[in-house]
Amino acid sequence: MTSDKFKVLVIGSGGREHALCWKIAKSELVSEVICTPGNGGIGDVARIERVAATDIPGLIQLAKAEQPGLIVIGPEDPLAMGLADKLRAEGFKVFGPGAEGARLESSKAHSKELMDRHRIPTASFRSFNRSGQAKGYLEGCTTWPQVIKADGLAAGKGVYICADLAEAKVAVDGIMEQGRHGSAGASILIEEFIQGEEASIFALTDGETVLVLEPVQDHKQVGDGDVGPNTGGMGVYSPVPELSKRIYKQIEQHVLLPSIHMLRRERIDFRGVLFIGLMLTDGGPRVIEYNVRFGDPECQALVRRLKSDIVPILLATADGTLGSIETPEWENQTCIGVVAAADGYPASPRKGDRIDGLEAAGRVESAVVFHAGTKRNRTLDGNEEIVTNGGRVLTVTAMAKDAEEARRRAYESYDKIKYAGKFCRRDIGRRREARAASFDARSQGAPGGA
Repeated sequence: MTSDKFKVLVIGSGGREHALCWKIAKSELVSEVICTPGNGGIGDVARIERVAATDIPGLIQLAKAEQPGLIVIGPEDPLAMGLADKLRAEGFKVFGPGAEGARLESSKAHSKELMDRHRIPTASFRSFNRSGQAKGYLEGCTTWPQVIKADGLAAGKGVYICADLAEAKVAVDGIMEQGRHGSAGASILIEEFIQGEEASIFALTDGETVLVLEPVQDHKQVGDGDVGPNTGGMGVYSPVPELSKRIYKQIEQHVLLPSIHMLRRERIDFRGVLFIGLMLTDGGPRVIEYNVRFGDPECQALVRRLKSDIVPILLATADGTLGSIETPEWENQTCIGVVAAADGYPASPRKGDRIDGLEAAGRVESAVVFHAGTKRNRTLDGNEEIVTNGGRVLTVTAMAKDAEEARRRAYESYDKIKYAGKFCRRDIGRRREARAASFDARSQGAPGGA
């Protein structure tokens, strides 16, 4: 790495990308952060361009014009389309796996087959590309619930936990016959339902070295108490007290390292973040799914707690020198993130409502508000306003020495924001204390690098 400052190009428009831009902009190594296509808040920390995240030729043209020293690809769709491969072929340093690595997320069937081949613990499964075959299989099931998943990318909404046969058939028809998730539902998986505590592990890898990040936990269901349909995530907390050293060692031995070895044995060039969704069961950790990018809203909590400069870490991952960097430092505080959603989310969120109170929300102690589904509009009198433009509108984060104070600050900040139809979960982080009580407190501790 030279002493010269360089540009960083971030691709994406969600809360994850706002969080990455916010953290990258703090680096003394960076002359400018550029984000495309961005959202209503990212312009406060980065220069916005308007090239869509799936416009591969346009993104390559933008990269050639700007000549960034690092490109960070946020969302899964451009990764699945091979954007990282194409940019690397043009000589750019890219944080994000190529198309083959992205298949771990873009095809659940492919991912499960790899896990099965390399004996990585996961739920038993069957895949189907015809609804009649799938329903025939379900008719023979003797244990319930069963889990039905769209095979492709469905923005975190293609998973259905079905309590009985009738519910399962409705889910199959919705995915395969009614096209609820488009081409992502051309084939489906039917999986064994596994019970336990969910956990999310993030590990950076350049193909040789693995760097495990602090654990983060999100809340997937739309309603308090984990009820209602799955969403992209309604809130987040970090650290995760239920992940004791003993449990983390199990995850490392039985899931994490075997997953990295799987990538090597399959000759998959993977330079980015492997996001592993887990279920902690009585029989040990089992993989629910792989993702190949930072989670949203998990990324927001990670960047808040990361004390070290993120840019050397991302750059070392991109250029294959991850083994040479120092272990990152983390804030010894709890971060709570609350997602402010739009009326109708996740099915059909309303858009275009004016958002007020953002400045007041940002003045709450330790609060940082990350934008996701927002955009800037020019009003008739020539002024600018920020309006809702998606289902998950904002992620309101706050930090404190203890979880209860972090939660109080996060909700105080959230309550200062006003727009029509705003709602959130009021129990973000509440499961934290209850779940921690069931684990051995004497063995608690955060992981380091591996």
